[in-house]
Amino acid sequence: MTKHIQADRLAKIERLKEAGISPYPARTPGEPVPIASLMDDFDGQEGQSFYIAGRLGQVRDFGKLRFSHLQDRTGRLQVAFSRDDLADFWPNRKLIEANDIVGVQGELGRTKKGEPTLWAKKVDLLTKSLRAAPEKFHGLTDQEQRYRMRYVDLFANVDVRRNFIIRSKLIREMRAFFDAHDYIEVETPVLHSIYGGAAAKPFKTHHNALDIPLYLRIAPELYLKRLLVGGLERVYEIGRVFRNEGISTRHNPEFTMLESYEAYADYNVIMERVEGLFDRICAKVIGGHVFTFRDSEYNLEPPYEKLKYIELFAEHNSGLDWFDVDGVMARSKALGVYQDGLSHEKLANDVFEETVEPQLKGPVFITDYPKAICPLAKASEDDPRIAERFELFLGGMELGNAFSELNDPIDQEQRFECQIDDKDPESINEVDYDYVTALEFGMPPAGGLGIGVDRLSMILTGSTSIRDVLLFPLLKPLPEGSDATALPEVEEEEGGKDGS
Repeated sequence: MTKHIQADRLAKIERLKEAGISPYPARTPGEPVPIASLMDDFDGQEGQSFYIAGRLGQVRDFGKLRFSHLQDRTGRLQVAFSRDDLADFWPNRKLIEANDIVGVQGELGRTKKGEPTLWAKKVDLLTKSLRAAPEKFHGLTDQEQRYRMRYVDLFANVDVRRNFIIRSKLIREMRAFFDAHDYIEVETPVLHSIYGGAAAKPFKTHHNALDIPLYLRIAPELYLKRLLVGGLERVYEIGRVFRNEGISTRHNPEFTMLESYEAYADYNVIMERVEGLFDRICAKVIGGHVFTFRDSEYNLEPPYEKLKYIELFAEHNSGLDWFDVDGVMARSKALGVYQDGLSHEKLANDVFEETVEPQLKGPVFITDYPKAICPLAKASEDDPRIAERFELFLGGMELGNAFSELNDPIDQEQRFECQIDDKDPESINEVDYDYVTALEFGMPPAGGLGIGVDRLSMILTGSTSIRDVLLFPLLKPLPEGSDATALPEVEEEEGGKDGS
């Protein structure tokens, strides 16, 4: 690390120590007030004394006056340092610089130009930074560098902090919604001996003490439904799931999923739950139902349009019947999505994803999927080829997936066995007989729901990539010898006649 540290900052640390100033004190002398609370009622508090703390911005030197901005989690405020008010601090003023974390006791006032300012009476160094912050306008702009150095990205870019605050509020309101509907929050295992609950390739690991292979969960579904059997009739979980698949603007190998299950409900009830959930999130998190995502305007005010999967498939594929084996094969080849060895059902769904999903602006519920691609969903009483399933789409992107849950143990075991026979690499590797046993004890009719928290965060923040709403997205390691930490540095500025 030391080869990257600025020599002058190390020298300043030694000078601070010689002056009796700790560069890393054990505690803060006072409890800082949030800067936003000062700005919200500045006129009413002008003339009063407050203590604030945060990261120091670029310093502007005017001889007997110095100006900078202090930034905390809630906002930023100009701070003025005057030689006449800071006799003890002034001789060491140049040892404290941009990007240091400081505490300032001062009086609220304004400059000659009317700029809200805290006029410092006492300055405490709380943390000496060994690296300069990125230059304001040409600093941390490279996307990959931003992801690798999220700790810098967060304090350098206000919009980034805003995105993660919105994400946090989103999860809080999800919990509040399900709590208000008498669900209980639970935690289920992340390490599974049999992976299931979704069609995806898992990450494999090994438990040494038991000497058994294990998988990071691809979904919590089968454990959550075991809880319905046990009498916990309304449950939800918000947690990480892991899928060993590609990386794109909408996919990351680990992501956050909300899953909920409600006894005595079906997929129609769950649609109502989704509309209620999104209605609450819009009101509480973004303050309205209308927003912009990828240059298009959307309105999440319920109710949402409902369209049938089979009908959409035919409409966007010249009347082709989803169940037409030869026709689907020909269509998949024409689209370039054909893969030798894949089942008809998988090919047909790939055709749907290629031709229909990009057209789904939404918000829209796509309902009544073919049962063959829904191994955990209950079949329709009107057509046994169809499952009671819906997916919610917005902006050509799936946000949620839900079923009327299959609770027939005989049917479930047969469907598991069919998945294994398909030899699909994304299907289960063995039948989960313990789950089947749970169903044999009786699971009440139920509706289940899964929502991708990261994708919903993307939409509500107007982000173009899922990486923009993941604090630390997975990235390919840098080549040996590469340095991802080199940043354009902020230099101290000489001031003019007015520091505001």
